[in-house]
Amino acid sequence: MNAPSRFELFVLADGESKLTVDEDTKIPNAATITINKEDHTLANMLRSQLLLLPYVIFSGYRVPHPLEPRVVLKVQTDGSRTPIQAVQSACDDLIRTLASMKNQFQNEVLKAKAREDGDGGMEGLDGGGMNF
Repeated sequence: MNAPSRFELFVLADGESKLTVDEDTKIPNAATITINKEDHTLANMLRSQLLLLPYVIFSGYRVPHPLEPRVVLKVQTDGSRTPIQAVQSACDDLIRTLASMKNQFQNEVLKAKAREDGDGGMEGLDGGGMNF
């Protein structure tokens, strides 16, 4: 089979860097960032978060080949911040957003468990007490 081993999709090899940055010489305030051992999941979140920043003019990504766990992210800013600063800011924002989502989810699970315990275990996470 042509597919790489599963661990090769997320474990960095010895000497392999997670991130490489190449400044674009033809486009002002732009950079190409290659992220190894990542896929659409991270790249799309990062692209979306970058586009929310007012100083980001362009953000896009591509996956060069489906069997290579690597994404290439392009970022252009208006010059008030560098593309690397924009990516760092977007990562910080994503971390805060995901932490908030995790906390909200955990609170809702606790509420559902409390309702389940209060109902004698008949309703809650098990499908609302429906019999199938």
